[in-house]
Amino acid sequence: MINQGGIILKEARIVVPDERDFAFAEVLQSLGVNRSVSMLIMFLRGVKEATSREIEIATGLRQPEVSIAMRTMRENSWVLEKEIKHIGKGRPMKVYSLQTSIDDIIEFFETEKRQESAQTLQSISRLKDLIAA
Repeated sequence: MINQGGIILKEARIVVPDERDFAFAEVLQSLGVNRSVSMLIMFLRGVKEATSREIEIATGLRQPEVSIAMRTMRENSWVLEKEIKHIGKGRPMKVYSLQTSIDDIIEFFETEKRQESAQTLQSISRLKDLIAA
């Protein structure tokens, strides 16, 4: 805690993504991953755990964007969410961490893109069959 002119400030450390991290998020987006989800994956892969507020500050996402992206992350079982209760009143604080390895998440997208490619090639083949008949 820091005392500045009678005001006590809490000292916090927030990991700030670098150029390589943002490049990682951009590649995810090029695969069709939602921007907010790609930013969450990028940020959480570099930290042990983080609060919603830390995620907002580090990624530049707004609270609703973080919440919506977290829903996607939970649906895919990629993120672990736990609540830490405050002393006294107030809502518990949510803390997030990746529960799936980044390699498994990348494999998910690889599988998804392979399936999409196979479906596209199957459609093209069907078109060829239809014009040949």
